[in-house]
Amino acid sequence: MSVNVLERNNVKVLGEGKRTIMLAHGFGCDQDMWRYIVPSFMYNYRVVLFDYVGSGESSISSYDRDKYGSLQGYAQDVLDIINALELQSVIFVGHSVSGMIGMLASIRQPGHFERLIMLGPSPRYLNDLPDYYGGFDRSDIDELLGMMEMNFIGWASYLAPIVMQNADRKGLAEELEKSFCSRDPHIARQFAEVTFLSDCRSSLDLAATPTLILQCADDSISPVEVGDYLHSHLRNSELRHLEAKGHYPHLSHPQETSHCIKEYLSSL
Repeated sequence: MSVNVLERNNVKVLGEGKRTIMLAHGFGCDQDMWRYIVPSFMYNYRVVLFDYVGSGESSISSYDRDKYGSLQGYAQDVLDIINALELQSVIFVGHSVSGMIGMLASIRQPGHFERLIMLGPSPRYLNDLPDYYGGFDRSDIDELLGMMEMNFIGWASYLAPIVMQNADRKGLAEELEKSFCSRDPHIARQFAEVTFLSDCRSSLDLAATPTLILQCADDSISPVEVGDYLHSHLRNSELRHLEAKGHYPHLSHPQETSHCIKEYLSSL
């Protein structure tokens, strides 16, 4: 069981610290996206990296459309990895949709989690006006999914610079585009649908793990209104606004991102 899980999700463990940090990538990415963050933690923490099934070097043969038809399937994989490594008091750092995946996992097995740290999270990407602004209309998501089906490469080329921002550093958008393109188009399309049509708002009241919300500036995926909403609905949460622009602060501004995480953890 343990070997299968670790191979399935391409799990890597670095560092020898007593406290454990688990880094979970977002949609269209893999564990390599954390490479600028890892050096800041590996000497004081045990760092756990992994790829969701269908991403990176995970076992694509393990992909199950039914299981991964909801975020709960991904949350189960997080718990599988924690159990396989016999981890306790995990500090879970989740980028984008992984913020909610980590939260769902913590609700199911709260004893495994010490803290949640969310980078650019969103409990609901679709607008539900007038009470909730998520940043997207349903037509926006339908257009996105349709583009993925019709022209996957074109979709990646179009979306990467928009979500990355930092137009003066074109290499960042090019790397993200390459990451998008390396995914299996059918799996990526389903993960996109599961992500952008998810609604975790009803689960927020069930979450009790202390949480840090890191809100980026000019984030086209998770606007500031979303960060404010999360902070107001998550118990024991702190909200920190980053100077970093775009949706990938761990790539574009790793020093600021690492500093904020360390500052939060040092107060424990």
